[in-house]
This record gives sequence, C-alpha cells and structure tokens, in this order.
Amino acid sequence: MNHLADETSPYLRQHADNPVEWYPWGDDALSRAQAEDKPIFLSIGYASCHWCHVMAHESFEDQATADDLSKWFISVKVDREERPDLDSLYMAATQALTGSGGWPMSVFCTPDGRPFYAGTYFPPEERHGVPSFRRVIEALGTAWLTEREQVMAQADALLDAVRREVHLAESVTERFKQSGAPQVPAADIDPDAIIEQVVAGLAPGFDPTWGGFGPAPKFPRPTMVELCLRHHRQSGSERSRQMALTTLDAMAAGGLYDHLTGGFCRYSTDAHWLVPHFEKMLTDQAQLARAYLHAWQETGHEDYLGIVTETIDFVLRDLSTPEGALYSSFDADAGGVEGSHATFTLDELRQALPAHLVSPAAEWYGITEGGNWEGRSIPVRPVGTPLRRPAPIEEARSLLAAVRAKRFQPARDEKVLTEWNAMMVATLAEVAGVTGLTHYAQRAEEIGEFLMSSMYQDGRLMRSWQGGRARHLAVAADHAWLVEACLRLSELTGKELWRSRALQVASELLTLFWDAESGGFFTTGHDAEALVVRPKEFLDGALPSTNSIAVTALLRVNALNDDPIVRDAIERTITLALGLLTEHPGALADMVAALPMLSGRQEIVITGDRPDLLAEVRRHWLPAAVIAWGEADHGPLFNERPGGLAFICRGYTCHAPVDDPTTLSAQLEALH
Repeated sequence: MNHLADETSPYLRQHADNPVEWYPWGDDALSRAQAEDKPIFLSIGYASCHWCHVMAHESFEDQATADDLSKWFISVKVDREERPDLDSLYMAATQALTGSGGWPMSVFCTPDGRPFYAGTYFPPEERHGVPSFRRVIEALGTAWLTEREQVMAQADALLDAVRREVHLAESVTERFKQSGAPQVPAADIDPDAIIEQVVAGLAPGFDPTWGGFGPAPKFPRPTMVELCLRHHRQSGSERSRQMALTTLDAMAAGGLYDHLTGGFCRYSTDAHWLVPHFEKMLTDQAQLARAYLHAWQETGHEDYLGIVTETIDFVLRDLSTPEGALYSSFDADAGGVEGSHATFTLDELRQALPAHLVSPAAEWYGITEGGNWEGRSIPVRPVGTPLRRPAPIEEARSLLAAVRAKRFQPARDEKVLTEWNAMMVATLAEVAGVTGLTHYAQRAEEIGEFLMSSMYQDGRLMRSWQGGRARHLAVAADHAWLVEACLRLSELTGKELWRSRALQVASELLTLFWDAESGGFFTTGHDAEALVVRPKEFLDGALPSTNSIAVTALLRVNALNDDPIVRDAIERTITLALGLLTEHPGALADMVAALPMLSGRQEIVITGDRPDLLAEVRRHWLPAAVIAWGEADHGPLFNERPGGLAFICRGYTCHAPVDDPTTLSAQLEALH
C-alpha cells in the first residue's frame, strides 16, 4: 500500500498513485526496514523538477520496477523543500560518492539511514554507460544479502565523508589553525577586504558580453551582483559596476525573465540568458527583486524598478493562497513539454493580436518565422534596449498574456514554506517602504501575520503548510528568515509588535539550534528526530546557508537590545567560519555581505511623526543599516531620545541629531 496520499507535500502526493509502496520519511518506514532487515531506497526530489517527473513516469509508475523495489527495499519519498535537513545530508553522500549531485536524488541506505550507495537519475534501460534502474536495484539488493560486511564498511566510510562535509567549517578552520596562519578575531575582520577578495574572484569568470559568472548553464547570483555594487561604492571600481549592471541587464532582457507575465525562471541553459529552465520559484523572485531594487536605488535606472514591480506582481497574482500566504513554485513543464506555455510562433502572434499590433510586437519581442528555440520564439529584448513598454506594446503584451493563460498551465506547488514566505516578506516589505505602494505593504503584513499564527503549532514553528495543516518542525533557516521578515515589517510599519516578534523568534533560533560546544547553528533543532549526522550548513547554494542568514538576522536584530549572548553567538559563528572565509569567501557570499555590520552596523532612528525624514532614509540603499521609527519601545534605540529628529549611529558612534531632510541626506551619503 502506498502511504503518501495524506501528505502535505504536493510532490509526495504526486506519487500517491504509484505502484511503488512509498513511505514518507519517518518512524514507520525506518521501523519496518529494521524489522524486515531491508535496506531503504530513498528518493528525494521536488515538485517543479523536470527529471524527477521523467524518472517517476519511466520507473515509479512501472509495476515491474515497483515489484523489484518491494522485493529488495523499503521505499521512502522525500520532498527536498520540506526536508532540507535530509536533502543536505544525503546530497553530501551523493556528492562524496559520485563527485556531483542533483535531483532526483537516489540514495540506498541501511535500515538505520546510513547511505551506502547513491546517484541521481537512473534510466529504465542502460544508456550511455548508466545502468538501468532495475539493474541497480537488483545488484544492491543482492549485495545487501550476500556481501553485508562490504556494504556496511561502505556505509561507515561514506558516513565519515558526510560528517566531514556537513561539518566542513570545523574541519577547515582546524586545518587553518594547524597551518600556523595568524588567527584574526572575528571583531578584527576587514569586511571591505573580504568583499574585494570575493569580487576579484568573480572577475576571471565574468562574461563581459552577456554578464554572469562562469559558463552555461548560468544561474542568477543576486548576492554576487550586490557585492559588486557594494565594491563599486566603496572603491569606485568601474569594473565591479560593469559586472553587476551587465549581468542585471542581460538577465532582464533574456528569456530568463518572463516578459509577458513577470518573474524569473530558475536558470539559463545557455550563455546568453535566452533559453531558461522554465520553472519559477518563489525564492528566486524574492532574491532577484531585492537585487534589482538596490540597483535602481544606486543608478536610478527606471527599467530596474519595472522589473521589481512586475516580479512582485507575478508573485502576488499567481502564487497567493486564499489564506494570505504564498505558494512555492511553478513547474517547468506544461502538458509534459517544458516551456510550451511560454513560447510563440509568428502565426500564433497573428491569431492573438489585431493586425496593427503584430509587426510591432514581433519586432519588440524578437518573434520570428524561424524562432529562437526549437522552431518557436521565447519573448526577449536585445540587451541594452528599453524594457519599459510603449502603449501599443503594453496592449499586445496584455493580449498575449491572456492567450497564454488559456493554454495548458504548469503545475503549481501549493505548499507554503516558512523560509520562502519569510524571504519574500522581507523583500516585499523593503520594496513597499521604498516605493510607497500600499498594496505591497498590506500583503507583506498579511503574509507575516500568517507566518506568526498558522505556522506555529503548540508554540513550535513549523516548516511546511498545506490544506490547513502545518507539518515538519522548522529548521534554523526558517527561524532566521522569519527574524529578518519581522525586522523588515517593523521598518515598514513602525510597529513595536514586529520588533518584539523579531526578538522572540531570534530567541527561539538560539534556544533550538545553537551549538554551544563548537559554535554555529545546526540545521535541525535539539527537539528534532536524530539523523545519522546532525547537519551544520555554511556554504551558500541557491539560497543563503543556514549560518549565513542566521548571522545576518542576528546582527540586525541585536540592534534592538544589544544582547551579549547574541553578540557572542555572532562572533563565535564567524570565528568558526574563518577558515572558509579565508580560503573560499565566495562560497560564503551571504555571510560576507553581513560582515560590515559586525563592527560598523548603522542604526537609524526617527522619533516622532516625521514622514519627510523617513522618506529620505528610504531613498538610500543602506545594506548595513537597521531602521527604527514609529512606536517607541524601551530598547536602546529609542531610549531618552527627543521627538521629531533623525539619529544616525555607526559602530557605537553617533552623529548629531538632525531635523531636516537635506542634512539627513548628507549624513546618509557619508554612510555609502
């Protein structure tokens, strides 16, 4: 019997009708594996993963394959987005064994969860030297029965490799110490020098024509772009500015950006940002909208602001839940064909548009007889040409979007994740404050309220919600991003409530995840189930790592009460990361971005009712600042400060209070 029908994950429920006797990860599966002395086949994927769907159709819907799995294994299906702890753990095993990783992830484990073999996609028949999935099943099942000693030795060796990988910061920092390199206290780190080191490391791989860093496939790297902008600000380097703006311009012009309905796809399969992998994920919208917002604040380039608002409009229109939260993603496939919903032929353009709009729209979006991808056209713009549409093109865009909406649509992953929603709240609140768009502000607060109510269960934050049920204990990144969301909402609304909530969630982060022995934050809480290794994540991936966002959130929240316990946790976490920061700072780019706050955090307080002063503050991009205004509290930011003034402090040193926007602007410019 398949056991997935009642799961909150749409990805798991997609497999509920498979003939495979799937279990979700948990005691039932592990207990049965141990009772029957069978190894576990662990399949990890996610709803918008193309090759996950392919393997599901080829193998998991096949009765003969299901029979083989049932004979040899207990089969467990995991949604990597619901269980990032399991994903990181078993991805480390897959990478240690194969040298690479990806999804679908196929891991074979002992009954207690120790991996002994791993891979990704396995075809139904042998292809290009890759064995068929059924052959792999039979070979490993036979090995479990006849070569148990070797299998267990492999599991022990692989677990050691996993332990080293998921505790990489400890091993690198220890090696760094043993090398005799001078030990720099966290408080003495030079953030500008590390940012310069990261940007210098990007330069050799920068594509001067199309932007981006490294060859195809090209992934958006919003933090890298922002670090380039910050390096330009601190050094005046035109090279850094060029790397940032060329990348932003090319991403927004190409097919990575959806020119008809807004929002970004996951990555580009080519070097020109032309052909995307068409899945759209909430996290990419949150990170990229923020990068384009900051680029607009730095340059005044109105096309960047247009990208921000169209991306957010896509999220609020197409990913909003009836309960007020946000869904996770859209699939890359529509009707079994990747990107079929998003491309046009010239004939389809003629059918969709009035005659007078066909030629202008075809020229604007590059839609031709031959097409730019498999005989069809992905709407794009030439790099460097305007993105803001004149009225006739906007009319055409609206009509084409309506035609698209009638096509077979990609599946939507309708689970709500705390981390991802909080990330979007942080961006949405910042954008609302800068632009003054009240409907953005309203939705930011609505989503924040949902997270603080529906995502808590018996006082414990949960990670995933769907259909009225919250499931799975939240991991550290959920708490850290929720701290950041609450802080951004306090900066947006001026409400003391959001400051107190930020402090509450930060306290939970420290209580549940802090490693008092070695420093840093574990991925899972001390109240979570015991895994074969308790992960501790430092390396950034598509999302900031657990410890990167934890440091960021705590550096910001500690402006509210200057707690020595929090300060110690920040410094010990950075100290633990010193080896990685020294040897591979680009791999911790999100922590690098937070480092200027360690000794130079900017605290900006506006007392009384001074919307003119607040508007001046919001005009500037201030990545190292915490802003407080509105309802006063009893913390150090408002203590004994008279009303009607703006106060700016940096690194425990304060400027003279000001009462006019012109003087305030000069002080803010000096912070850049």
